[in-house]
Amino acid sequence: MASDRLTQIRHYLYLNGMTGVHELAEQVDASLATIRRDLQRLEEQGIVIRTHGGASLAESVDREVAFETRENQALDHKRAIADEAFSCLKRGSAVFFDAGTTVLQLARRLRIDPMPLTVFSNNITVSEALSGVEGVEMILLGGRLRHANRSLVGILAEQAIENLWFDQVFLGASAVQPDDTISTPDGEEASLNAAMMRRTEECFLLVDSMKFGRRSTYKVGHLDQVSCVFTDTELDPAQVQALRERGHKLVLAGYAEGNSDDSE
Repeated sequence: MASDRLTQIRHYLYLNGMTGVHELAEQVDASLATIRRDLQRLEEQGIVIRTHGGASLAESVDREVAFETRENQALDHKRAIADEAFSCLKRGSAVFFDAGTTVLQLARRLRIDPMPLTVFSNNITVSEALSGVEGVEMILLGGRLRHANRSLVGILAEQAIENLWFDQVFLGASAVQPDDTISTPDGEEASLNAAMMRRTEECFLLVDSMKFGRRSTYKVGHLDQVSCVFTDTELDPAQVQALRERGHKLVLAGYAEGNSDDSE
């Protein structure tokens, strides 16, 4: 069916960023003419940008350099992590996406495979990614704009959080310290994320393996408050074992082989 094929194309582009029409035709078992028509349709929806002989995933370019730099670090791992976390989303639920760059990839994953959701966020780039997506009600918090992170923070954002309850919260982090403390370099971001963790029964942490063993200034919370940690297969096996022995659930996403390990 055409809808199934379009979903396959969106997912393939999400994982790879860009591709050629011949490669896509092989992946979804369709003719070149069909693929070109599909890409035209997806371009009209704002999902892809057609190039000579192929297409790339459409992404906003209007963002701060600092955020863009972090966004592109370990991008393959972040996409794989987001792809695994996507399976946790529940149709019809109210969720919060924080300002983390791995969580942004989850928003982009949702854009290419929409479902009915109410999505709250304090990140402008997340709101741009989900603007106009069918079935998604996007609600952006107010607050003071942190240009470096394209996020809204401060008392207005925290007051809004305290009047809300989320079925699920998806968080990123700058550091997961050796004592399992989740931390970040900005105090207002830390305070807001801590408030998010208090306003849900199900919190998911999306972090690439480079964040483990680091330290940052402001405490957000502790891994004991997290339902599941999604990270990549580059995390040191000794750390994986130690985290699981302390009772933390981990899902390891591998982008190269397209597999994952969700054992405890």
